[in-house]
Amino acid sequence: MRNRNQTQKIKKITAIGMFCALSYVCLYFIKIPVQFLTLDVKDSLITLCALLFGPLAGAAIAFIVPLLEFITISDTGIYGFIMNALSSVTFSVTAGLIYRYKKTMTGAIVGLVSGVCAVTAVMLLANLCITPYYMHAPVETVAAMIPTVLLPFNLVKAILNAAIVLLLYKPLSNILKKIGFLQATGSVAASESARPSRLRSLLITLIAAGVIAVSLAVILLVLR
Repeated sequence: MRNRNQTQKIKKITAIGMFCALSYVCLYFIKIPVQFLTLDVKDSLITLCALLFGPLAGAAIAFIVPLLEFITISDTGIYGFIMNALSSVTFSVTAGLIYRYKKTMTGAIVGLVSGVCAVTAVMLLANLCITPYYMHAPVETVAAMIPTVLLPFNLVKAILNAAIVLLLYKPLSNILKKIGFLQATGSVAASESARPSRLRSLLITLIAAGVIAVSLAVILLVLR
């Protein structure tokens, strides 16, 4: 039993490393410039890892991949690293935490919607606080870009990554279970066979609703 657990841990670490490598490759080859911003889909792979192996695994990759980008191919320096890490951590950890305690398809959707709202709100605040220093521009100039550039960009990027997660999660989890990299007890099917208590399910739903409500309030406040 002990050897089996050790083997499973090694497989888990290997799988997380694969997600990290794939996220970096995806970042390198799939990126679309939008003014001084870059649209990419690396967060979909990071969030898939968070759903499959837990929010801590997602958080680790969400930090490592922007760090690797900063060291190797980034042309935005420390600014790009901070913004990319903040975006990836917020999206993947929010979705991963909610799904961890509500492992159903509904939980996955609620987690991803919460992640979309949270990352959009956080990045708007980050742009107001950090971008003026990067652009050497007054806050008012950056604020004027929110309705036309920053809000649409962050919303589209988050929704795109969430859609990719929903598309890939089930087939990818099935493949990982078949080759032994994911335990059946951590799958959606196993979780659904041992339904969480109604109280816990309600609590997680209320927390997710709170995250969405606060995020939307922040977005509306920034837009005023």
